[in-house]
Formats: sequence, structure tokens, C-alpha cells
Amino acid sequence: MNDSGAVLSWQVIRQDDNGSRYRVGRYATRAEAQKIADSLGDNGRKQLYWVERISQNVQ
Repeated sequence: MNDSGAVLSWQVIRQDDNGSRYRVGRYATRAEAQKIADSLGDNGRKQLYWVERISQNVQ
């Protein structure tokens, strides 16, 4: 959750040329995350972008 109470269950990950991975951002829907990943992937560089669901650990 963020401060607004929205559940941000999807994240965009970026992998650079050296194999290092970074979280670009968290999003409420897969479609929103995919839109961001697609727009970032269109820059012609070698970085990879993909969408992952964030597991919700229930305790």
C-alpha cells in the first residue's frame, strides 16, 4: 500500500547491460505497469524492462 491506500501489486523491473536489476516503479494494475515498461523499452537501448507481480505475504 502507499499513503493513499491503493494496493500497488505490480512492478516494472529494468535490467541494464551489466545484468544489474532495478525496480522502476510500482503500479496498481498490470496494464498500467505494462504501458510504462513498453514506453521505456522503446528507447532503442539494450536495457530490458518487464512486469512482475509483487507477492503479497500474508502472515
